[in-house]
Amino acid sequence: MTRLTGGLIDRARNLRFTFDGRTYAGHPGDTLASALLANGVRLMGRSFKYHRPRGVFSAGSEEPNALVELRSGARKEPNSRATVAELYDGLEAASQNHVGPLGFDLLAVNDLFSSFFAAGFYYKTFMWPRAFWEKLYEPAIRRAAGLGSLSMQPDPDAYDKGFLHCDLLVIGGGAAGLSAALTASRAGARVILADEDFRLGGRLLAESHLLDDAPATEWVAQAEAELAALPNVRILCRTTVIGAFDHGVYGAVERVADHLPEPGRQVRQTLWRITASRAVLAAGAIERHIPFRNNDRPGIMLAGAMRAYANRWAASPARRVAIFTNNDDGHRTALDLAAKGIEVAAVIDSRSDAQAQGHYRLVHGMVCDAKGRLGLRGVQIDSDGRREWLDCGALGVAGGWNPNVHLASHHRGRPVWDAALQAFVPGEGGPCGLIAAGAAKGQGSTAAALRSGAGAAVEALAQLGIEARSAELPAAEDAPAGLRPLWHVPGKGRAWVDFQNDVTVKDIKLAHQENMRPVEHLKRWTTLGMATDQGKTANVTALAVMSELTGKPIPETGTTIFRPPYSGVSLSVLGGGDTGPHFRPRRLTPTHEWARAQGAVFVEVGPWVRAQYFPRPGETHWRQTVDREVLATRAGVGICDVTTLGKVDVQGADAGEFLDRIYANAMKSLKVGMVRYGLMLREDGMAWDDGTCARLAEDHYVTTTTTAQAGPVYRQMEFARQCLWPELDVQLISTTDAWAQIAVAGPNARRLLERIVDGFDLSNEAFPFMACAGLMVCGGLRARLFRISFSGELAYEIAVPARYGQALVERLMEKGADLGATPYGTEALGVMRIEKGHAAGNELNGQTTAQMLGLGRMVSSKKDGIGAVMSRREGLAAETRVLVGLQPVDPAQPVLAGMHLFAEGAEHRTETDQGWITSACHSPHVGSSIGLGFLADGGTRMGETVIAANPLQGQKVALRVVPPHFIDPEGGRLRD
Repeated sequence: MTRLTGGLIDRARNLRFTFDGRTYAGHPGDTLASALLANGVRLMGRSFKYHRPRGVFSAGSEEPNALVELRSGARKEPNSRATVAELYDGLEAASQNHVGPLGFDLLAVNDLFSSFFAAGFYYKTFMWPRAFWEKLYEPAIRRAAGLGSLSMQPDPDAYDKGFLHCDLLVIGGGAAGLSAALTASRAGARVILADEDFRLGGRLLAESHLLDDAPATEWVAQAEAELAALPNVRILCRTTVIGAFDHGVYGAVERVADHLPEPGRQVRQTLWRITASRAVLAAGAIERHIPFRNNDRPGIMLAGAMRAYANRWAASPARRVAIFTNNDDGHRTALDLAAKGIEVAAVIDSRSDAQAQGHYRLVHGMVCDAKGRLGLRGVQIDSDGRREWLDCGALGVAGGWNPNVHLASHHRGRPVWDAALQAFVPGEGGPCGLIAAGAAKGQGSTAAALRSGAGAAVEALAQLGIEARSAELPAAEDAPAGLRPLWHVPGKGRAWVDFQNDVTVKDIKLAHQENMRPVEHLKRWTTLGMATDQGKTANVTALAVMSELTGKPIPETGTTIFRPPYSGVSLSVLGGGDTGPHFRPRRLTPTHEWARAQGAVFVEVGPWVRAQYFPRPGETHWRQTVDREVLATRAGVGICDVTTLGKVDVQGADAGEFLDRIYANAMKSLKVGMVRYGLMLREDGMAWDDGTCARLAEDHYVTTTTTAQAGPVYRQMEFARQCLWPELDVQLISTTDAWAQIAVAGPNARRLLERIVDGFDLSNEAFPFMACAGLMVCGGLRARLFRISFSGELAYEIAVPARYGQALVERLMEKGADLGATPYGTEALGVMRIEKGHAAGNELNGQTTAQMLGLGRMVSSKKDGIGAVMSRREGLAAETRVLVGLQPVDPAQPVLAGMHLFAEGAEHRTETDQGWITSACHSPHVGSSIGLGFLADGGTRMGETVIAANPLQGQKVALRVVPPHFIDPEGGRLRD
């Protein structure tokens, strides 16, 4: 056990947890990593490529090594960083990426063959023999890919998304972030303070520095209490700002219940979209390491992390440690550890003029090797050519600090090199309105961070016209780092740069030798920085090594592009809870509850949920139900909710002219009180959508679209109104959701409607086919009536305000009981439209022309319209495939949509393909399966037999070519 005194943990309570099946104890305030270290566990995982033993390396979200699987069952979460996993009672954790026990990983044999897995080996090895890729290489790579494993069960937890707005977003709750938040909040600005830790304070929690001669935690507590009491401040702990996006929008993930065994009734995580007028980046800095031979032994970690574990979590990886440093910060770690009772075996400082700052051994030199495969046992020191082994159980490495510039780079902002800091700092061109402060700006001392945060807040608010004064700041340390860069220790053997992906200094040298020198090539050739830490602990060191090799300064070597997210994010929270039935918005028709009460079976149609069919007792198969609905409609009267059809009100003096340009056929000449079928083309001349256009008044039209294209068509119409023809006097509004529209079809349709309309003549002479009118129904309810037919029968569509839709259907069913009124769903609707030969979405799939649909004459040559000219292109005009009907020669054979059509005796190949089947169904009217499809020269091949084939599944059936109108081809029924 290496639990120390002090710390910010609650020793009054014990928390039990398991790691790889063994039970350990920790305390509230611990992370999984700190609790494991306190229990003497140093080995926590295996590296990706060579399966080298790995221990904890850092104390934050930059952790590349200690990745574990948390929880079990459906809640199992792989690749979780032990360094930020908050401990709770009953936590289950397991190591990952090994075969066999963690201490004896069978796949560690990869390490013996490391010479074959050097940089670029994927590209070199798996190129030949070419035939091996699909059968051998790709399956093997896929099996080896990844680190943890998924449960393969649905996520049982709930997630949410939300929207927040503020004047100032402060990213980071350390010294700079707190001073910025205090300054802004006291000026009355709306402030959001987001920090990924479960406690505010940032690096102040990990240091022994005093603020105003008192522990820093006291000032943090006072600042947090003041901020929490202010109504204009929102504090978001356990919240990671994952990206900076356009227009001052920042994405943030709040881990609401990740620190609990189960979320209970809470959501587990929330995805926030924060719109901030200005933002302060106070994300701190990440310490860098110094590569040397075998520097990946469990127990070797960043010196700042070692100090954090001792000061904040009262934990240490060993009782005897050493420090390897090139700056004064390493000495701070030695002093803090010694104060905690840890034996500091030596501080190895690469600076020849460094001075000891305490009672410990100081060695001017470098660490050049380490031993202890499963846990560090000692390091080798090189001091002026003299080498010695030093026994120790842990080594803290302090190579300097890299400002956390990631968010400042998300808009392709390029960080700039600061020679004094020997690090990259945020440059110009990043997210607009984002100001860096504190260690993220290179202001690493506590006093400098406090000043910088307050100054950034004053500057940001001044841009918004809000006057602010710097918060009163406590006295704090302001010592320089005294850095003298040492990027790696020269020598033989492998020195590790990227721990998770097993990238070494040797790999970088090989990339240089193979001319993979640009940073983006270096990254992909070696897989450097492509791990879960996204290069946070490796990139700058790698750039420095490449700089040495090329002889170019580090700024000229450049940096890779940092992209969102800043750290790993679960797919569930990105969905914001939109899973299962909530995967996408569900739109319900006005008659949905009525249809549910009738026992309807529903189907998703885009975002809509529509009644598919209405089974009755005794019907054991869906087709029995559909056949009944079709026959009942054709013999009596059927009722169907068609509200989902897109509806657009078009009004204005130039409404007719506008629609003339939108549609391929003329609409300006349409008479008031009449409806016309319309066809829309895309700009390339292909058929896009069809529907109806009704003229209710001289300056008032109502157009309908297909359900699938309702949104795109309205969007295109608005674009045309605003951008193409702004001079036209026309206004548009989508009324799809405003009107419930019910189809009443069948020979008894007129008799049924006469029972509900208020004094309106529905005779064939007064209200003929394709007529429309505004009227009253059911004793004073305003409505619109259209005599149009999609089924081929005498039919009407009646529209009432949406809130009356269900009441209208109930009244129709009541009044039509003696007429055989039958509700029917989308299946019956589809059968009847195929029987009638109406084109629908399957035919209007973006690959067909008006000529193919048999609607070529609708493209007017007397006016212009979108797509009209392009529709006359030679290739489109010469298209011979036209819409035909298809009926099996053997009525027992099925017709399946998607099958391709071939001449009898022809080989089934692409070159002999003559068309395809677009829609198919069983027709109770014909007594067999039927279909619609496009067939080459189809208009001249009536009665001919063709073969429909599905070569992939070995299916084929002989079909007879017939006209597409299987029922009432003359149209007498719908005009009766």
